Amino acid sequence: MKLNDLVSAGAQQIDYQQVVFDYALHADQRAAAPVRHPVVVVGAGPIGLALAIDLAQQQVPVVLLDNDHRLSTGSRAICFSKRSLEIFDRLGCGERMTAKGVSWKLGRVFLQGEQVYEFDLLPEEGHERPAFVNLQQYYVEGFLAERAAQLPLIDLRWKNTVTGVEPQGDHVLLSIETPDGPYRLRADWVAACDGSRSAVRRLIGQESTGRVFKDRFLIADVKMDVQFPAERWFWFDPAFHPGQSVLLHMQPDGVWRIDFQLGWQADPEEEKKPEKIVPRVRAMLDASPFKGTEFTLEWASVYTFACQRMASFRHGRVLFAGDSAHGVSPFGARGANSGLQDAENLAWKLAAVLRDEAPDALLDSYAREREMAADENIRNSTRSTDFITPKSEASRLFRDAVLHLARRHDFARRLVNSGRLSVPATLHGSVLNTPDADAFEGAMVPGAVAADAPVAEGWLLRGLGGTRFAALVFGSGEAAGRSAQALAGADRPIEVLRVPLDAAHALAARRYDAREGTTYLLRPDQHVCARWRAPTAEAVRAAFDRALARA
Repeated sequence: MKLNDLVSAGAQQIDYQQVVFDYALHADQRAAAPVRHPVVVVGAGPIGLALAIDLAQQQVPVVLLDNDHRLSTGSRAICFSKRSLEIFDRLGCGERMTAKGVSWKLGRVFLQGEQVYEFDLLPEEGHERPAFVNLQQYYVEGFLAERAAQLPLIDLRWKNTVTGVEPQGDHVLLSIETPDGPYRLRADWVAACDGSRSAVRRLIGQESTGRVFKDRFLIADVKMDVQFPAERWFWFDPAFHPGQSVLLHMQPDGVWRIDFQLGWQADPEEEKKPEKIVPRVRAMLDASPFKGTEFTLEWASVYTFACQRMASFRHGRVLFAGDSAHGVSPFGARGANSGLQDAENLAWKLAAVLRDEAPDALLDSYAREREMAADENIRNSTRSTDFITPKSEASRLFRDAVLHLARRHDFARRLVNSGRLSVPATLHGSVLNTPDADAFEGAMVPGAVAADAPVAEGWLLRGLGGTRFAALVFGSGEAAGRSAQALAGADRPIEVLRVPLDAAHALAARRYDAREGTTYLLRPDQHVCARWRAPTAEAVRAAFDRALARA
């Protein structure tokens, strides 16, 4: 199948797990000398596809290389957060992701069969997207691949394996192996999105370091026809799997994902056999509201995980994103979601550098910001894993005491950690932020992701575009007019969105602690970089230039 065939075939007719893409000989392979391209992205998984789409939408041509010719199989990454859905909206496929995914926000935690407590991830109204959707990774890759097929600036080459990475001063020389033999490409910039076993990372002599957890988990995707709420269920020490933990998620198409903790001594190959998996699933179902339900096993895998990262996400003209740069345990859905935030952070900065709107020092901020975010994710993921899989008797006694107390005491419920779920990183201390000169309250500090809210035209984030800087100006009176004039006088390319202070926009005003004339400057990735009660043209100009690392 050719990439364009995905679009013409129609989504309902495609089994993304069975698609095999055609390898094609490219003209670059016949060229007498290596052809030079602005950006080469290595790895056509969710992160590489998202980055390529984002760049192409900003008119940057991209060569996307993948060593395989298939999309992923099985559930793998399944929990995609509200922020990821907002990113998919900017990329042109958020509606499909949301419509196909199973939306959820309620989680339940059990100890030995008894519910300890439940939590609501999105207790407030006024967001276009749900807290999370469960959607198998092959759907995410399929929808992104279809979007990529619509963008002529993306040149996706299957069965192109990078075998050499040679820095050349103002570019990188890549060696690539194909079914027709080797060839070479020159790239102004290389983005490595080639996963936890990154060949690019290895080829430049780098590694990820951190903590490997001595435990194994079984993923079992089972198909069954049941009517049950879309909730996240987590069991500690259930009777059907004593001494271990189990996690259950609903997915589209009647497929349910079950994660069984196995312990470090488990034999991965033995545990993947259907004759081992089926009794485990049967025992779980018969100890739950699913008792007696028939099921079929769709897919299974056994995994060991680590919390680790590269020391630096930038190495000259080679930049790393997603699992190639950092890895976390699956508890909290921080892997793919943080990788998508890497991609959106990198895309606008790379586009600005290529357009000569910013120095390449802007890409240093990509590395620093996303390294900080990776540290936050690793810290939270490690804490979750230590709680779920205690490795000492003292840790286990503490965990069990917390779980028993959580049945009756709110303070203990706050200590229960079955996976602190992914939230977007607030980039505190980024060199691109302009510190506040005025007093503000609320969460929309410099470095925070802009919060969505309903507006008269639909939704706030929809009005921001997504490829350029934007400003929110609150109010309709004289002070708001002066703020708008200051933005115009700054002589910078900023899209201005006016937000009246009326009943229809009250939630937006509250979330942004807005008064008449309050102004927020937002980066293309929708992070706040400056805010004022009454901006001047000089202040706007300085903040804009600082956010592009011009200062």
